[in-house]
Amino acid sequence: MFGPGDDGWIQQMRREHYPADLNRVPAHLTLFRQLPPSAEGELSARLAQVAAAPPPRAAIAGIVDLGGGTALRVVSDALEAIHAELAETLHGLLTPQDQAPWRPHVTVQNKVEPRLARQLQQQLRATFEPRPLAVRALATWRYRDGPWDKVRDYPFRG
Repeated sequence: MFGPGDDGWIQQMRREHYPADLNRVPAHLTLFRQLPPSAEGELSARLAQVAAAPPPRAAIAGIVDLGGGTALRVVSDALEAIHAELAETLHGLLTPQDQAPWRPHVTVQNKVEPRLARQLQQQLRATFEPRPLAVRALATWRYRDGPWDKVRDYPFRG
């Protein structure tokens, strides 16, 4: 979850460019896409430990072409370390997609015609400048065959 200085403009960008009928969750940075319900207790304990630290430093470093969508590329050594630590903890429970190399990004547009995605990317690149990204918390969500329910937030301390 993003800090107040960044959350507003990122959410606005997603509302403007993500198809409204498909926009079921707020803009976010996904660490893992699918974990089994049996991992919830262990995951909760690990996320609480990770969140006991100060917020990780991160930055928006570029624009990503998703084919039928657009994302903001995120760089963060601290988030990379959190992801790696959690992946090790959850070894054996990760799907092939979650075992693949992690490419942190915030999707602001998806499931549109590639032509529309390229237009947005061109527009964003014309004025893009790297900038810090405030990360205030980790969160867990549960998929409900269409809608998503937030399970819990793990705010960083400090």
